[in-house]
Amino acid sequence: MTESVQQKTKPPVEPLKTTKPPVEPLKTTKPPVEPQKTTKPAKSTELDFFGDKYTTDDVPQTSCPSSIQKKVLHTDFGERFLANVPVLQWAKHLSEPEYERLRHYYGAYGWGGPDFKVLQSALGLLNTTANRRLFDDWEKRQNRSQCIRCAVVGNGGILNGSKKGHEIDQNDYVFRTNGAIIKGFEEDVGTRTSFYTFSTNTLRNSLRSYAGLGFKAPPMSKETKYVFLPDHDRDYILLRAAVMHTAIETGAERGVDPKNYFGDDTTAEKFKMYHPDFVRYLRNRFLHSKTLNTKYKDIYRPSTGAVMLLAALHTCDEVNAYGFMTLDYRNYSDHYYDKRFHPVGFYANHDLQMELRLWQQLHKEGLIKLYMRS
Repeated sequence: MTESVQQKTKPPVEPLKTTKPPVEPLKTTKPPVEPQKTTKPAKSTELDFFGDKYTTDDVPQTSCPSSIQKKVLHTDFGERFLANVPVLQWAKHLSEPEYERLRHYYGAYGWGGPDFKVLQSALGLLNTTANRRLFDDWEKRQNRSQCIRCAVVGNGGILNGSKKGHEIDQNDYVFRTNGAIIKGFEEDVGTRTSFYTFSTNTLRNSLRSYAGLGFKAPPMSKETKYVFLPDHDRDYILLRAAVMHTAIETGAERGVDPKNYFGDDTTAEKFKMYHPDFVRYLRNRFLHSKTLNTKYKDIYRPSTGAVMLLAALHTCDEVNAYGFMTLDYRNYSDHYYDKRFHPVGFYANHDLQMELRLWQQLHKEGLIKLYMRS
């Protein structure tokens, strides 16, 4: 049984006090995300919108003496860091009282989009330890170390020519997201994928945008687990179809066979889902963007890569980040697999400049090791 508690630390946090890179002008063109087809309440208060109240769950998986969770308490992030917000949601989190609490938050921040039956039909399938814990196989590993080392691999152009592939693969777990093209770039990005993070929307966008570059499907291996960042009922619908080995029954993906995305091995143990409380907590305490004070506040959320990296920060003992934005991002193409140079694009749905500053400070505090060329 989980329990909802009111945390004492006051949100929102002040912007990180680091030297800011030149800020790109905010593009007000439509961001490359599909609109959410949900009905919002007629009135909402700021407290309802931010909701700095979260359910509580697990403790760290290891007794690593140098774990991030221990070090963070002695840094500037100590007051905002909550170790007991569940990173993943699973069957035991769903109840009618929890549904009533979380249905006030929309998109990735709650259950305001899908109805209770949709949630029940999907989350009811995530009912094992494999769905509850990110590193569900850690205790079974032979000769495991005292600390869990993670490589979190973004898709930034800084990785092109980096020759970091072997180093990445030497970690205990390897995280990837969205258009994670590996073939032809093994020397720079490695070969392993332990966790692939996506939403149905970002997956479809990646398949559409990067098919010509070699992205035909997410990474597939015996090791690979798929981690949904649900921001729509379509994520829960896809999850159920994948586990039940049926075609998707409703929505834009109606008739699609999930095997096209995940291969034949689609048991429930292959899937995990980020908890909406965790994503809302990340927005409120780590990436509380000024965009939240604008007309774009309803479409803003941390990028998929940011959620992935911050999930690693809250679960791994050591985090090595590759392919994320650095101060010299203008020197590199948007993605490591771009055939021609494409500058990084900025849109209203993510605050990439704020994410860049966050990675710099986490690196400075020794909480992550961020790959930089200069």
